[in-house]
Amino acid sequence: MKKFYLIIIISVGLSACNKLDLNPLSEASTGNFYSNQTELELAVNDLYRLVFWGNDNELFGDNEWHRGQLTNAVIGGTMNADDAAVQTYWLNCYKAIARANSFLANKDKAAANTPAAVMLRLEAEMRLIRANQYAKLVTHFGDVPLLTTTLTLEESYGITRTGKDQVLDFIFKELDFAIANLPETYAQAEVKRLTKGAALAVKARTALYVGKYDVARDAAKAVLDLGAANVYSLNASYSQLFLKAGETSKELIISIPRDQAQQVFNGAGYVQDNISRNAGGFGAQLPTRDIVDAYECTDGKPIDESPLYDPKQPFKNRDPRLTATVVEFNTQWLGYNYTPHPDSLTVYSSKQNKSVSNKDSRAVAAFASYTGFLWKKGIDQTWADRLAEDNDAIIIRYAEMLLTYAEAKVELGEADATVLDAINQVRARAYGVTAAQTTLYPAVTTTDLTELRKVVRRERRVEFAKEGLRYMDLIRWHLAEKALTKPVIGLPDPANQNRSKWPFPGITPLDDDGIADYSGFGSDVKALIERKFDKNKQYLWPIPAVERRVNPNITQNLNY
Repeated sequence: MKKFYLIIIISVGLSACNKLDLNPLSEASTGNFYSNQTELELAVNDLYRLVFWGNDNELFGDNEWHRGQLTNAVIGGTMNADDAAVQTYWLNCYKAIARANSFLANKDKAAANTPAAVMLRLEAEMRLIRANQYAKLVTHFGDVPLLTTTLTLEESYGITRTGKDQVLDFIFKELDFAIANLPETYAQAEVKRLTKGAALAVKARTALYVGKYDVARDAAKAVLDLGAANVYSLNASYSQLFLKAGETSKELIISIPRDQAQQVFNGAGYVQDNISRNAGGFGAQLPTRDIVDAYECTDGKPIDESPLYDPKQPFKNRDPRLTATVVEFNTQWLGYNYTPHPDSLTVYSSKQNKSVSNKDSRAVAAFASYTGFLWKKGIDQTWADRLAEDNDAIIIRYAEMLLTYAEAKVELGEADATVLDAINQVRARAYGVTAAQTTLYPAVTTTDLTELRKVVRRERRVEFAKEGLRYMDLIRWHLAEKALTKPVIGLPDPANQNRSKWPFPGITPLDDDGIADYSGFGSDVKALIERKFDKNKQYLWPIPAVERRVNPNITQNLNY
């Protein structure tokens, strides 16, 4: 019996099995591929694609909302085994795993004409890629089939789910192999391939997500040691990191290149969803009030504790990452003054050098930003002209390792100077200073574990907004049942907006987990949609129904 790539969804292969030529002579296949170094490199390079690496959708959390989509299976509480997003996630992970398994099973065909060092490096890359897919699977589905070889069709019918802990043991062993055999850097600075630091970072993130804090601490510390050796460092500018200027930054540990010329980019629809209506966009993919209220004031206190906070001037005296992430009112953005105030019917355009109709006010344009906010982070000033977003996709960066180290140490009860230094490096960079310049930013000094836990969690939220990390943070902290059962809050319709309470009627109360409560503002705010999250099942995703129809030996998660 010939071998084939087990690409789950399994049913895709089964439906056409009798008609499918598994080794067409005119095309590469496992029968005639992997015969030389070039083919090995092609196989590895094909997995350097965002579909196999992307972080979770920011819309799965409480930082972002889309006016057109309104909801999704996560925040709508409707996730089920037939959900398309669940099926696609599962399929893409197992596609990469199947290709990695095929590579590892066949790589020795090229041993005679491939240098041993190159062979070892490519194997380490492939094992890291496979380990990362399993890390994504276990953090979302729990127990999953652990497949390490190519299977016959008959063998595929008998696969079952492997216990999460066993899969994690496999993941960490694979990552240790990659750590031992991948270089710290490559000779060409522009080459973006997986490194020792990448393997350590995946290990640290995975261990943090599953509560193995000692493993997370040690892996993150190893990345910090690479930072001390000048392999990694924080980018001097937080805002520039997410633009073209940041694509060669030493802060990036794993990033996936995208380029408009090669048509590897997010297209016009994505761009228009994220930019203002004045600039030709839809103003549809929006920061929530929740994320805006999460940023501290410049005294290091949350908005409901700081005397510096003024709800009528919500951007004033705030952590600089707020105005680097969200467009500040009454500032020029994409060639137009941005103000969603219902009485601002015209605005000045620096692009046209004249006043123009303000399409970002819902008094003029009914579908202008419903929350009043627009994203600034990662949005280049050329987007509106090109209608193309080709910034490299950041997967893991050095700041995450600093905060991973700090969080792991806090959870282990090891609050010490290294924890404070890790947090303060990230906070200080936001203010454009060094951690040692403690009078120029709100340095963290407490070693109280309860307080440090709050600080680290708040720091992760504002540092990584719009980077796809919030969802898994809510899941692993078991806060999804709280944060994702609150409504998405928007501005009142223009006719109902009390101008004396613009842009917000008061100081938002925040609980000990940083979750905002808007219930006391009555009709001065508008509930755009009600989020729902079923704590009895949604902390794990369902196994796709199509898998279980083909193979009933694959069991389902509880309550699906």
